[in-house]
Amino acid sequence: MNTSIHECRMEEAVTTFLQILRERRSRRFGLGMKMATGPMAHQSRHPGIPLSEDEEALLAFAACGVTGYALADLMYEQRQGGAIMSRLLGRTIPSGDAAQTVALIVMNRDATYYVKRPQDFAPDEIPELVKMAERGEYVELYRRSRVKIRDGRVAPPLNPLINLNCNQWSLYDPSSTYFLPVNELTWIYINGLLELVNEDNNVFIIDERANFRPAGLQRFAKSRGGHLFDDPSQGRVITIQQLEELVTEMVTLEQGMMLQNLALMVQALGLGGFPHWAAHAFGWFQALGFRMGEMRASRYLGMGRILSALARLFSRAPAVPYVLGLEHNGVALLNAMCPPYYPSMEAAVRTLVDAKVGPQGIFRGGAIHSVWLDPTTVVKASPAPSEANIQAAIAYCEYVFSRYGRFPAYAPPMRTVLGFQVNHLDVEFYDRHYRAESLSEAQRDHLKRWHNT
Repeated sequence: MNTSIHECRMEEAVTTFLQILRERRSRRFGLGMKMATGPMAHQSRHPGIPLSEDEEALLAFAACGVTGYALADLMYEQRQGGAIMSRLLGRTIPSGDAAQTVALIVMNRDATYYVKRPQDFAPDEIPELVKMAERGEYVELYRRSRVKIRDGRVAPPLNPLINLNCNQWSLYDPSSTYFLPVNELTWIYINGLLELVNEDNNVFIIDERANFRPAGLQRFAKSRGGHLFDDPSQGRVITIQQLEELVTEMVTLEQGMMLQNLALMVQALGLGGFPHWAAHAFGWFQALGFRMGEMRASRYLGMGRILSALARLFSRAPAVPYVLGLEHNGVALLNAMCPPYYPSMEAAVRTLVDAKVGPQGIFRGGAIHSVWLDPTTVVKASPAPSEANIQAAIAYCEYVFSRYGRFPAYAPPMRTVLGFQVNHLDVEFYDRHYRAESLSEAQRDHLKRWHNT
């Protein structure tokens, strides 16, 4: 009898989830909105209704809620690669090396918030956060996880290429809530680099914008007595661009998972929402008050001395802003692992190494903050990177920062790609212009179930 009840409940859960997947759509037209012209011109007869704190809390948890500890079920002996893990905390979306690279900004009509990542909490705070989620205390969890960085909402201009024309009519609806994922590239970049240039993988990196010369790694080349395989025929030579594309793709995929979770929770709640273009290199960061740097376009593009001089001579080297970090009340909430937040790239690399194998690193004393029954067995099995490995990573990072004036070389250390706007739908718009199945029961019943209207 108990097995039958259990199977019934499991079947019901699967059926509900499959229904959410089938009915997920981007739906843009909310209460209080207006589409001025065209075949679907419509003006809502009802005022907009902002999302409740309960609704925002559930959406924020779906996007990036802290759920406990990464299992990190890998092999940790020498040459097995398990020590590539860089953190041991988990949330509702997967993350390469458990790095949790993507941060979330939430904006409504009253305030703009930074939502803490797992690593932004003290280790002894994590168990209570997990229990709060288990108890369904999502509003309190949301309050504890967010940091108010300013009053009211902010946004960059609507004009291209900060935004695209197709979204201008619907973006920045005053009753909506915006969710903006922010990619931080440098932590996972340095962590992956340490793995690539160790004595097991032996990857040699060259600079395609400097006649394919070694990217600071000459003395580590096998041909000079080092451990990195610099013979292209061995298949372990890559360019800076190839490496940074891998980093960017890895982090962008993590952001995509955050957006998918938002979309699924929007459908489950019966709200409207859609992802939209937010990929301007600095528009959102400037609007949000991030700390910005600036460099000439000639250096940004990696031009040599002669081309740089010509660009300046003909006024073709304007200053290009780029993001560095988010600070609040003198504290860095989100920062790149490079100057000005570290005195040097060596300091940044050694900080990451210390987070792994320092006294309180995740493979040393910090292993007690894990889900392993016997962390000491993992600690004993996990080798520290050699000094040659660390020095190779430092040499590469210093080369990139010295030559290109920033880290990474091709992209700013932080990046926005897509935002996600959520609002309460105007059912009348969809009934006027679409077949009945365009809205699910969840959308049609939302205001009655959640707002008693």
